[in-house]
Amino acid sequence: VQLQASGGGLVQAGGSLRLSCAASESIKNIHIMGWYRQAPGKQREPVATISNIDSTYYKDSVEDRFTISRDIAKNMLYLQMDRLKREDTAVYYCYAWNPSNTYWGQGTLVTVSS
Repeated sequence: VQLQASGGGLVQAGGSLRLSCAASESIKNIHIMGWYRQAPGKQREPVATISNIDSTYYKDSVEDRFTISRDIAKNMLYLQMDRLKREDTAVYYCYAWNPSNTYWGQGTLVTVSS
């Protein structure tokens, strides 16, 4: 599976962005899809995940601000990010996980200004 992330950009604190991740083939049977991020000088960390039964996980600091979703018909994964904070600035990566393999998209940069 090839993944293509998009939707990053520069936004003021308090604003919103929606990240998209396009998969090259059906995501219907992918066990878990999600988003990681890596801020400058920090390790990559998980942000949100969604399973094949639509159960979700969020990092504590984003749980009430971000929403992960997927559109199986379009082979798309999304991350709606609201009330963005400066500390959300990072390169965001989408990924797909099956027991046999993990697939990563290229990153998309999100910069939140004060």
